[in-house]
Amino acid sequence: MKKLLLVAALSAPLLSGCIVAVSDDGVEHGWASEYNSGHWQSQHKENRKTIASLDLGDDYNQVLGQFPTPDFTELVKKDGGVFKVIYFATNSKHSDGKVTKDECTPLVFEDGKLIGFGQSALEQIL
Repeated sequence: MKKLLLVAALSAPLLSGCIVAVSDDGVEHGWASEYNSGHWQSQHKENRKTIASLDLGDDYNQVLGQFPTPDFTELVKKDGGVFKVIYFATNSKHSDGKVTKDECTPLVFEDGKLIGFGQSALEQIL
């Protein structure tokens, strides 16, 4: 019995603490409760409309100013160029309040200038 109490007393500090959950399954938006109200649908539609109005050579800051915060951002240096890829939700597939990259359209910038958008543009730099 004394051994059991000793083990319990020594184990207690090891068992206390916090739990950190890390996931890259998607970005959970604060509007998840609004998900069924259609807010996300109008935001996706607005993102598609804005993307369709972009032109090659547009400046990164100018483009970024036309959107809410990107859902994902990546930065890559390859073959002497610096590529920034920003993703915006445009097509919900899971209807779960989370946004994953397969529900986004990537915008690809080289040295601060838009060089393309969509999966084919992304594949050009991979």
